[in-house]
Amino acid sequence: MEIVHTIAALRERLGEHRKAGRKIGLVPTMGYLHAGHMELVSRAKAENDVVVTSIFVNPLQFGANEDLGKYPRDLERDSAMLRDAGVDFLFAPAVIDMYPRPMETVVDVPKLGAELEGAVRPGHFAGVATVVTKLFNIVQPDSAYFGEKDYQQVTIIRRMVEDLAQPVRVVPVPTVRDADGLALSSRNVYLSKEERAAAAIIPQALAEAARLYDLGADDPAALEEALRAFIEREPLATVEVAAVRHPETLEPLTRLRGQPILIALFVRIGTTRLLDNRVIGSKSGNEGVA
Repeated sequence: MEIVHTIAALRERLGEHRKAGRKIGLVPTMGYLHAGHMELVSRAKAENDVVVTSIFVNPLQFGANEDLGKYPRDLERDSAMLRDAGVDFLFAPAVIDMYPRPMETVVDVPKLGAELEGAVRPGHFAGVATVVTKLFNIVQPDSAYFGEKDYQQVTIIRRMVEDLAQPVRVVPVPTVRDADGLALSSRNVYLSKEERAAAAIIPQALAEAARLYDLGADDPAALEEALRAFIEREPLATVEVAAVRHPETLEPLTRLRGQPILIALFVRIGTTRLLDNRVIGSKSGNEGVA
């Protein structure tokens, strides 16, 4: 595996493979890798000749009071994991390489980006869309791989690619979970032992949503309220978002029956924000896909 730190060097190295007609897969990450990231890498390796994994903690997607400064970083550990997985290139630029001067250009999908997580983190998804577009421009991948845990992010990137005619296939990969159902996340490292145990309420709430749906629930507002009450039985949990939405448009629904629905949760355990989601009620067999 070759570690590359500059845009120019990566473009030069990938140009050789592109001229040879090799398919290139990109796995964009912010590092502090876990088994969920490695599942993305595995999928990319199975479908491409060359795999690039990027590690970049993107300041554009962090708000003023968020955890940019303390976001976990361990490039040496991550490099070893990627090398063992057979990644070809690790792109690990510094902020000065990605943003040599303050960005004047912003890529935004404002309607989708203002929903759900975007409602409590204004500007977050513009930062995501901007950095992903820049990575697409640098790597020029045939395919890019994203975890379904970040369902809204995947939805926004898919729409961005479609709207801008970006020649990239966006590949969502199912969420990897611990034994108790908690979605793997780099932020799980922030949790104390007590908080980690408490975080199990999040996947339990998704299961509760499916149970209520199966019992005939048809009122989105009532289901959202039931989920908030369920989660807040856990003293360490604070619900920021518990939403029932259309799985493609992310818009609120007026009824539940006869269609797939997205359950989106954004829960603070102690001071740590955790995301999770589930699509239920699908006739195509996608229940629990996220």
